[in-house]
Amino acid sequence: MAWFNKIAKGIQQQKPKEIPDGLWLKCESCQEIIYRKELEKKLWVCPNCGFHIKIDASRYLQILSDENSFQEKDALLRSTDPLNFSDSKSYPERVKEAVKKTGLNSALLSGTCTISGIRVSLAIMDFRFIGGSMGSVVGEKVARAIERAIELKIPLLIVCASGGARMQEGILSLMQMAKTSALLSILSEKKLPYLTILTNPTTAGVMASYASLGDVIIAEPKALLGFAGPRVIKQTIGKELPENFQTSEFFREHGFIDIIAERKNLKVVVSQLLKYLYLPK
Repeated sequence: MAWFNKIAKGIQQQKPKEIPDGLWLKCESCQEIIYRKELEKKLWVCPNCGFHIKIDASRYLQILSDENSFQEKDALLRSTDPLNFSDSKSYPERVKEAVKKTGLNSALLSGTCTISGIRVSLAIMDFRFIGGSMGSVVGEKVARAIERAIELKIPLLIVCASGGARMQEGILSLMQMAKTSALLSILSEKKLPYLTILTNPTTAGVMASYASLGDVIIAEPKALLGFAGPRVIKQTIGKELPENFQTSEFFREHGFIDIIAERKNLKVVVSQLLKYLYLPK
């Protein structure tokens, strides 16, 4: 039995392998545990149920834009604290934490790029930054993206992901709805295409302004869309809500959305629409 004791001793000396944190993620829709690298290959779409997991602005940029074509604009704009707002934390502290977490100065990445060779003014919201909420800086960057499209006579594309207006800026946040909507009317008068992509979630003040004003409105599958949340609406009207209420599929069925496109098809869909709607001068 000496040979067995020798083997057993060797087995006991082996240390268990440690599994690094973050290798596995749980799908928030079907609760399936998924290998992170597998998700990356599938553009963060659950292979089990097809749920589109939230991704940041940089990943949407990689999916949509031609390689090395993006030129960022207005990157240094950052929120101030006009109301001296504080809840459990001060507003400047929340902004500082969001900057550290995301590497962005605001909840919107903007600039110009080409998509299948067509130059566009592009803005992408990032939900990681205080829930993608729209404050004065987000509104200003959207406004400048619209003005850029008008000045350069190019299409505008905005990827939306937001919980709505930023409460820490009060009425100043709500004013961004009117500012951006007014500029979009000028873009329309110039007959320049405006496309929006609605991702999960797109709600409240953003949904009630520039997110819903696209010439063509695209949405990812099963995205939560709307103004107020389903729970608030149910409590307000005191009735059961229809199945799939406030999803992309519900909105398309009722004529609000034009196209539901899976993430892997977004660039193809946007490219085709740009070719149909835009003739460079």
